[in-house]
Amino acid sequence: MDDEGAGAISFGTDGWRAREAEFTIPRVRMVGQAVATHLDAEGRGTDPVAVGYDARETSRGYAEELARVLAVNGHDVLISDRDVPTPLVATGVVDRGLAGALMVTASHNPPEYNGVKFIPADGAPALPAVTDAIEANLASPTPRPEGEWGGVRAVDFQPGHTERALAIVDADLSGLTVVYDAMHGSGRGVTDALLETAGATVIRVRCERDPTFGGGAPEPSPANLEPLVTAVAAHDADLGVANDGDADRLAVATPDRGVVDENLLFAAFYDRLLETGAGPAVRTVSTTFLIDRIADAHGESVIEVPVGFKWVAKAMAEHDALIGGEESGGFSIRGHVREKDGVLMALVAAAATVDRPIDDRIDDLLATHGEVHQGKVSVDCPDDQKQPVLGRLAGAIPDAVAGRSVASVEDMDGFKLQLADGAWVLVRPSGTEPKLRVYAEAGTAAAVEELLAAGQDLVAAHR
Repeated sequence: MDDEGAGAISFGTDGWRAREAEFTIPRVRMVGQAVATHLDAEGRGTDPVAVGYDARETSRGYAEELARVLAVNGHDVLISDRDVPTPLVATGVVDRGLAGALMVTASHNPPEYNGVKFIPADGAPALPAVTDAIEANLASPTPRPEGEWGGVRAVDFQPGHTERALAIVDADLSGLTVVYDAMHGSGRGVTDALLETAGATVIRVRCERDPTFGGGAPEPSPANLEPLVTAVAAHDADLGVANDGDADRLAVATPDRGVVDENLLFAAFYDRLLETGAGPAVRTVSTTFLIDRIADAHGESVIEVPVGFKWVAKAMAEHDALIGGEESGGFSIRGHVREKDGVLMALVAAAATVDRPIDDRIDDLLATHGEVHQGKVSVDCPDDQKQPVLGRLAGAIPDAVAGRSVASVEDMDGFKLQLADGAWVLVRPSGTEPKLRVYAEAGTAAAVEELLAAGQDLVAAHR
């Protein structure tokens, strides 16, 4: 297959992402044609679709290419009038009754990457049956006769999302001061505006568009959020919130904790929602067991799924879950589109803070259910070596890890070793990078470090 062929295109955990050198216009057009072919096979060959894009330098151009391909295949196309958070496009698909959408984004990846994902008509992430069908139909565009072409027009997806968010989260944020950090991404002018509409005073950090994201990755990790933590302290703010590059993920900073561990944030959200609602939680295999302890205390259940919000979304529908989430900061709640939404969840975090400081809630949860610490590391591993390494590991699961007996093994997504003392270690392949991920959870930070080191040794022994 030539350099511009379809062989380089693969939909991972959340769409196709690649460095700009591989993310070429001909390949992007192939994705557009594959989606048009898929929609035609689904009986929606001329129904309207949407196209959105993030704040990267090239994203608008790629979005326009996709819009043209979809239009010459007979679709009317609604293209965002500016770079836009992914959840706004997903919400727009549902609220406008569209056949689906394409979103040009590499999310939290560095600026030298770009990507594209397909959003189906239900607004939830596409499942493998859909992405496999799209991959199978990759081809250069094949336009319909010109008289059958659709049109392209710019739309603003923000008002519809704002209306939906305020209907789901009925909160008066008057008197609350929130620092918002857009990390130069597409949440600027959206998340901060939603918080202000609900009554908060908002202090803005990194809310200017910068396609280079300040020279780093728009990843809301503690290492990248020092400006947010500093601003919360400087302004004596009640809360700090940040989004990743396409604002589908959320990070929170509090006056006492600084950046809150996403596992603890998930626990705080679920505990808050259980005060007025009922229902199970859905969490990924890499997310804390603290969710299970909270659920058990309320007579609820927890559904564990592989990493990837598509699996969270699927289980949320199947079990009418109150909340679904993952340890990387992606959450959605009942009543909303089943796509992770860092804009909506910023409003949820602010509303929870009005009721009670998040730090206090987390302190009480840990006092009631026990301390929980978690960490993860990445180990370089070429994509073609991931499964061979895991295959060798499958035949050599140890009886103990870091001196702790292995009680059970789960192979839902890689290998999760449940230890006799309640701790666990997980080794799984990244769906977006040439790496294996090693996760660990235990009752102390020191134990987590021991388990992470042991997990890395385990991977090294089978590479």
